[in-house]
This record gives sequence, C-alpha cells and structure tokens, in this order.
Amino acid sequence: MSATAAAVAQPGRPPVGQLLRAWRERRRLSQMDLALEAAVSTRHLSFVETGRSKPSREMVLHLAEHLDLRLRDRNELLLAAGYAPVYGEAGLDAPQMAPVREAVRRVLAAHEPFPAVAVDRGWDVVETNASVAIFLEGIAPPLAQPPLNALRLTLHPDGMAPRIANLGEWRAHLLGRLRRHVALTADEGLAALHAELAAYPCDDPEPEVDLPGPADVAVPLRLRHPEGELAFLSTVSVFGTPLDVTVSELAIESFFPLDEHTAAVLRAAVG
Repeated sequence: MSATAAAVAQPGRPPVGQLLRAWRERRRLSQMDLALEAAVSTRHLSFVETGRSKPSREMVLHLAEHLDLRLRDRNELLLAAGYAPVYGEAGLDAPQMAPVREAVRRVLAAHEPFPAVAVDRGWDVVETNASVAIFLEGIAPPLAQPPLNALRLTLHPDGMAPRIANLGEWRAHLLGRLRRHVALTADEGLAALHAELAAYPCDDPEPEVDLPGPADVAVPLRLRHPEGELAFLSTVSVFGTPLDVTVSELAIESFFPLDEHTAAVLRAAVG
C-alpha cells in the first residue's frame, strides 16, 4: 500500500476542510482575510472548507503556510486531505540527526560559563551545558529524573520556585508564554501542562500584565544564591530553516548575567 493510500485509509480523522476552518478561526481570520493573504478565491476556499472541493497537496501546503502552522500540523492537514506527509520526524538519536545534535551541543558549549538549555515542543530538556547546574541546586530528586521538564522544574514548589526571588513575576511570564503557545498550536499536551503549572501554589503577587519600570527592558530571572542574588536575562533561539518536525520544534534558551556579580559567580562555578 502506498503512503498516500495509507493516509486515505486512516479512520476517525476530521476532514481537511474542517481542520482548515478551525485553524482559520483560531487565527481570527475571515474567509476573505485568508483568501486575500493566500491569493485564492473566496469561493474556492469556501468549497474547500465545506468539502465541496478537494484541495491539491500544493494548495494544502499553501494555505498552511499562510496560516503559519507548525510542520507537525501541516503534516496533519496533508493526512486529512488524503496525502502523505512531506515533513519527516526523526528522533534526535537517529543517525541523520547527528549534525543537529552536534550543532546544539556547540551552541550550548559556546555559551559557557552561562547557563543554556535545549528543549523540545513540550519544554522537555534534551540537552544542557554544565552551567545549568546552578539552577538545579536544591531541587527534589524526583524532579531531576528524565524526562526533565524545564517549566515544571522552574515553577514546582520542590523545584526552583523557592529560590526565585521574583517568583510571581517570573511565573506570570512563563505561564503567559505557555498560554500563547497553546493558543497558537492548539496542543492538548501543552494545555495540560499549563493547567498543571497554574495550579502550583505561589504566595508572590502575579502581575496580570508586564508593566515595566523606568529602567526595565525585559523580565529578569532573580535567583537566591548563597553568594547573593543572581540576575539573568534570557533569549530563545530556534533553527532558521527546519525541514524536519523535530528540528522545527527545538529551542535553545540562553541565560545571560544581568550584572557583574552574577557573571563572576558563574565564572567561579566552572573554575
């Protein structure tokens, strides 16, 4: 049986038109909006959504591009339309992923002596550099067992949370970031993770929106430490031209010292 035939034979999958309409509405686009952006007729888009017209593989990918869908969701649309997926999904331990693993490790190593971590789409840790150890000090052993989830580790009361001096602010930042990912992807796993994290106790006030002070430029992570409070800013990097689902969902979060005291403590920690 061909890959395409196998895709057609899968039962229980919503039709492609229904999925396209759901994604369009999630993006808060009217049929006219999407038709104009994708340079297709509103009539044809309407026929696709109602099932009166079967889109070509190229049209499915074209609409998915304009809906800004993840590669994972583009594959789902193709399957729903009766086509084989076009984007591979290899595990990080697969032979063809060796260059990706090496690239991630080089980026993490180059960030020393400052912490950096690579995570997958569910914020499960796939690789870290040695400096991440400063975040792991004092956490409960069960939380350090794989799969290690970066958000759970940060906000769990037996994790980093008791050491975060601005827990309410940092928690609001992380939950807001996760909430936006859920809204963008409709990922049920991420929605469940958000519900879990939001239920963790927090005595610090949580701002509903980030209102910067006169000198604030980003939300910092402030960590209590025996040598004094450490302060970090973070950046997130992704692969710029992914053609594999796994690669497209990798992210590297790098933490930079916000002051010289934090930099000095980190340099001393790695000798």
